[in-house]
Amino acid sequence: MRRLGTGIGWRPEIADAVEAMPGVDWVEVVAENVCPGHLPDSLRRLRERGVTVVPHGVSLGLGGADRPDAGRLTALAERAEALGSPLVTEHIAFVRAGGPLTASPRLEAGHLLPVPRTRDALDVLCENVRIAQDALPVPLAVENIAALISWPGEEMTEGQFLYDLADRTGVRLLIDVANLHTNHVNRGEDPAKALAELPLEALAYVHVAGGFERDGVWHDSHAHPVPRPVLDILTDLASRVSPPGVLLERDENFPEPEELRGELRTIRAALAEGRARARAAGALTASADAQKAAAPTPAASAAAPTASAAPEAPADAPGASATAPARERLALAQTALLSALVAGTPVPEGFDRARLRVQARALAGKRAGVVAKVAPELPALLGDAYRTEFLAYAHGRPMTGGYRRDALDFAEHLLRSGRLETRVRREVRAWWRERSGPVPYSARPAVRLARGARRVLLRR
Repeated sequence: MRRLGTGIGWRPEIADAVEAMPGVDWVEVVAENVCPGHLPDSLRRLRERGVTVVPHGVSLGLGGADRPDAGRLTALAERAEALGSPLVTEHIAFVRAGGPLTASPRLEAGHLLPVPRTRDALDVLCENVRIAQDALPVPLAVENIAALISWPGEEMTEGQFLYDLADRTGVRLLIDVANLHTNHVNRGEDPAKALAELPLEALAYVHVAGGFERDGVWHDSHAHPVPRPVLDILTDLASRVSPPGVLLERDENFPEPEELRGELRTIRAALAEGRARARAAGALTASADAQKAAAPTPAASAAAPTASAAPEAPADAPGASATAPARERLALAQTALLSALVAGTPVPEGFDRARLRVQARALAGKRAGVVAKVAPELPALLGDAYRTEFLAYAHGRPMTGGYRRDALDFAEHLLRSGRLETRVRREVRAWWRERSGPVPYSARPAVRLARGARRVLLRR
């Protein structure tokens, strides 16, 4: 695997800081946020300096019941080629549910949700990963995700699930140590045990990020400093294997450049500590082996031990027709869960109701935040009322077509509510009208003609 070194997530808000930051060997970009034909100048300059750029996808939904969308795969492949990337990455998650497999409306989570660690889910995921691998021009690595909730009836630990996935598909692994910490707090899973079970020879690189704890729940915010427990997991990982690359993720509440540089220094120190532990462990092991070799061998143990039986080769993965029943079962389960989270339907049996309420609030809050980013005019027009109005709109109204569509639907809801004062209503209506058609309202021939005629009349 290519050595990447130490990197940082490239975001437009910190583009200048990243360019000026010493010791940055590579950067990662959110694949859906870049256009192959119009790369940001900052990314072009980084590439010209020899800095590796890796696209990191968030919308494929490889853990979902449907096969990966061909259009999304093509877009990811185009970004890999435009950036000259040595690999691309995605998540082991589902991001949408419903549709033809369940004869129900399509629902969008707007977030990465955990896949049940079951044989059904593993079979579907393996097939989806192979489809993606065949469509991409470079190797694929997949990331473990942070979760607020646990699926009932899981059949494997995270380490076992990832081991089988890598074994059956040959896919590389992107291990997020912050997500291991999240799952430790939220689901009681031991990070050391997960690391011990992982096929570390499949490691592509490592993510490190911050978060916060509230009411006993860890939120993987990517908006806070990296905490000590996450750095400790990184050190543990580095004592077991030399990571080909390590990357700091920060998506919001960007600090001053010096604070980011300080976090990179802290990450390097955690890696160095892990390497020192590995060297010390190696020296101790060598010393113990030497003592054993020098000790007299008891007669009773003179015979060579019997070789253990070789592990069975994994069975071939099911074909497309063989996974159809698993896809249907997974589709029903994921749709029931997502519907409970975003549409207020009953909670499926076996789930923690209190934890699902936390997840539902988190999804709604993230949805409000992203809509505010893609349509900043709306919170500017509504002021302090934006968040309250959006959360009231989102309750029982699942997202079905992405965040830009969601912004338009929210504006239309506001216009129909009758609660807006005249000035705000007029401006929201103008914003919605400009964006709701196939072409901007102001660019439509009839509108341009009418405006031209009006200017002529005004000049007379």
